[in-house]
Amino acid sequence: MPDESPFPGPAVVALSSEIGQGPPPSQAAPIPTQREPTAPAPGRRSPEARSRTPRWERRYQRAVVTSDTLSVLGAVGIGLATGLLWTFEMSSVVALLAVGTVLGQLYAIFATRSWDARILGQGSEEFSRLLRAIIAGAVVLGMVGLLLGAPGTRQWVFGAIPAAGLLAIIGRYVLRQRLHRLRRVGRCLHPVLAVGDEDVVLDLIRRTVKDPYHGWEVTGACTPSGTGPGGLPEIEGVPVVGDLEAVNLTARSGGYRVVAVAPASGWSNRRMHQLSWDLEGSGVELAVQPRLMEFAGPRLHVAPVDGLPLLKLTEPVFTGVPKIVKGCIDRVGAALLLLLLAPVLLAIAVMIKLDGGGPVFFAQVRVGRRGQEFRVLKFRTMVVDAERLLAELAVANEAAGPLFKMRNDPRITRVGTVLRKYSLDELPQLFNVLAGSMSLVGPRPPLPAEVATYSREAQRKLLVKPGLTGLWQVSGRSDLSWEESVRLDLRYVESWTLALDALILWKTIGAVTRGTGAY
Repeated sequence: MPDESPFPGPAVVALSSEIGQGPPPSQAAPIPTQREPTAPAPGRRSPEARSRTPRWERRYQRAVVTSDTLSVLGAVGIGLATGLLWTFEMSSVVALLAVGTVLGQLYAIFATRSWDARILGQGSEEFSRLLRAIIAGAVVLGMVGLLLGAPGTRQWVFGAIPAAGLLAIIGRYVLRQRLHRLRRVGRCLHPVLAVGDEDVVLDLIRRTVKDPYHGWEVTGACTPSGTGPGGLPEIEGVPVVGDLEAVNLTARSGGYRVVAVAPASGWSNRRMHQLSWDLEGSGVELAVQPRLMEFAGPRLHVAPVDGLPLLKLTEPVFTGVPKIVKGCIDRVGAALLLLLLAPVLLAIAVMIKLDGGGPVFFAQVRVGRRGQEFRVLKFRTMVVDAERLLAELAVANEAAGPLFKMRNDPRITRVGTVLRKYSLDELPQLFNVLAGSMSLVGPRPPLPAEVATYSREAQRKLLVKPGLTGLWQVSGRSDLSWEESVRLDLRYVESWTLALDALILWKTIGAVTRGTGAY
């Protein structure tokens, strides 16, 4: 099978050297015995660092830059063509606005570090920075146009720049999907050296295998004992290549790109400082696991106290401008979707009636934000007396925790099977979103019986409105265990941003059309 490039177009090349010219990461070098290399002066990249960056990563970064540039030029070109067709004239002011839009938007993308290779290809931070660049470009252009009294500024601010942003987002999404397809087959991955106790290393290995989209592949480990559990030379198939004393030399000489450290027994602050100094200029990234919880996003800050950096976790805030924007998006989006999907909703209602009669909708009490109960609407997918039959099927429950799930539930109707597979039964919840009891994106709306069994950890799901879709929807749906479902909902609550909502909505389309994990 020939090697593939992570981006299409004329720049397609073979990625035979995507992980470097040496042996593959799975064949990480053992602890070398030669003298440790001398670190270069701080702030300077050594030839070692430049050679450690794989060609696929550099080319992917160039592909993103090219895509953004073409998006901005294309949007401005369309704006110019539209203006010429409308006015049949090209003034110097229009030409100046066009040039200013191109240069200003590209500089805004650069200034917000939207081309930083570390955030490209995974997570919502890439799109969050791009969104900030688009808004900044529009604001600056609007202020300059207002100051100079340039005619037609509004068309560029509210037309060309949003169009450029939309094209850039589409281009990045296409490139990301290409990269993720390669990572699913084990390509375009960063070799990682995991450092810590055996159980922590094992957890990291399993997480990276489960989530290859992040681009990490643990190919070596260093533990306090220099061995795996029970004295074995490996952990979950990953070789243990040394103890804590060998981390620096192994990281620099073993072809690793990332050193992921979870402070282990015997690990001191001095050792961490020394490791960070030793890796400077080598091109090896140092990632430290705080071993707290899965906090990220706007809640995580660094607060120095007398030179000691502390991770500061602020309370989750669901007020202010972001909440207002989210509420507007929910109401407007639900109204538009109901209008566009009206024929589909009518057709589903007719099919339910023809499939044995009975009511079209099924209303059920669910628990929303701050424990407030509301009635959620769904298309009926089960026989009329489904609730009565639940007690008889309790012994066949396939779900862990307080949920009831059964792959071949005999209560589901023929039409209901199709509706559940593609989540069409949940479309009436758009009325709940329009009424304000739900959001387009949020945790899964729980039953009162489920909430009664919630631990303090699970209770935090009720800090926000439940959603029509969420991380649980795009990460496996009914195939998730109870613990995984709670973990995903908590991750959303703790790290919510508008960019994360947009990413989940986009991924929902693929999750629904595939129909996997729904029953």
